[in-house]
Amino acid sequence: MPKILIIEDDTSFAQMLQRFLARNNFDVVLSHTGLDGEKQIKEQDFQLVITDLRLPEYDGIKLVSELKGSIPVIVMTGYAEVATAVKAMKMGAYDYISKPFTPDQMLLVIDGALNAKPTSAKEPVISSNTNDSIKDVEEGEITTSNELVLTSEATQVLEEHIVLVAPTDMSVLIIGESGTGKEVTAKNIHQKSSRKAKPFIALDCGAIPKELAASEFFGHIKGSFTGAIADKIGSFEAANEGTLFLDEVGNLSYENQIQLLRALQERKIKKIGSNTEIDVDVRILSATNEDLKAAVEKGTFREDLYHRLNEFSLQIPALKNRHGDLPILASHFLEKFNKKLNKQITDFSDEVWDIFNAYHWPGNIRELQNVIQRAVLLTTTSKIEAKALPSELMNPVLESVEIGSLSKADFEKEQIINALKRTNYNKSKAAKLLQVTRKTLYNRINYYDLDL
Repeated sequence: MPKILIIEDDTSFAQMLQRFLARNNFDVVLSHTGLDGEKQIKEQDFQLVITDLRLPEYDGIKLVSELKGSIPVIVMTGYAEVATAVKAMKMGAYDYISKPFTPDQMLLVIDGALNAKPTSAKEPVISSNTNDSIKDVEEGEITTSNELVLTSEATQVLEEHIVLVAPTDMSVLIIGESGTGKEVTAKNIHQKSSRKAKPFIALDCGAIPKELAASEFFGHIKGSFTGAIADKIGSFEAANEGTLFLDEVGNLSYENQIQLLRALQERKIKKIGSNTEIDVDVRILSATNEDLKAAVEKGTFREDLYHRLNEFSLQIPALKNRHGDLPILASHFLEKFNKKLNKQITDFSDEVWDIFNAYHWPGNIRELQNVIQRAVLLTTTSKIEAKALPSELMNPVLESVEIGSLSKADFEKEQIINALKRTNYNKSKAAKLLQVTRKTLYNRINYYDLDL
């Protein structure tokens, strides 16, 4: 039974995590201070340490440094702390996970840490995006879409635009639904640019409290405000000579927008509590799933900042519009999670492929990845079967249409056409998607005189 040490000053959270891991056959020891954690490590043999980086009167980085990779360490962060996470990974932490996280996500990270080969400190590609709790930092991990040969026309157009804009220093606004791979696109641009040997730093603007945004952007010096227990490097300084990716930039408060605009205009920053200006040379890539033009018209997003960020825009297509990419991405994720979870699954069953092709994937590529990760974890045979899929794929909610101006008949016709399009006009599969019999579907097609 693997023995795990949890160092966490939030007693109730630590106890909840302990109970969950104990139910999953782990022997768990709790420490509520960094000093007690050091004492426990000296007195007992642990296979893994899980520690919060923000401990009272203790630096979690210090513990990572002292262990020097002798015991795998997973670090937990309460909110996006790019520079601290970078430092922890460089010091040899196996991985980091952002709160809040799901139990399944923690189990997967623990599984990876316990089965990882011992390594020295590594240089990671770090993202502070709290939607991505598990970071792909092992060598050989595919992180950019150009390592996959995707065939859809929409993806080919996107790749052509990336090739054109990447060598420039233009600010790029990446627009797309949640889960379409906006950060992957940003990394792709960085890797094709002259800055590829320099840092790529990602900051999730939607996860930062407005009171802490300036500290995340520019850093602070010790004692500059309550809670500033040590000097902090901000994202601009961490990304100097490289690329700074601002995810969900539309979520910044108006005050934070002014601070960001000033830094972009002057190319200089000041740490909170300091009077010294620091020159920064940073390329800005930003992303949003909102309509920033509409936000500008409403007055919630500054027009001058919008134009600063949008020297060039890229529209990321939704997965449902990337015909031909789904089987390639699904096979890639199957291979990825086979390696991560030590499985030898060869394929998906025909029924699963039918379900994948019929589903409309509202969560896009991220949803596909999560579905396959879950299915690989649950599967004990050579093929993934439908029973390993979540219920929403088995009973999908059809794509909504605006029904305010539609009659009931028009709405039904629209749903039938949508289902047929998704199944490449296979009426048996469309009937399954609509949850009606094939005879009923044929009757409705004839009733509405649909020329299909």
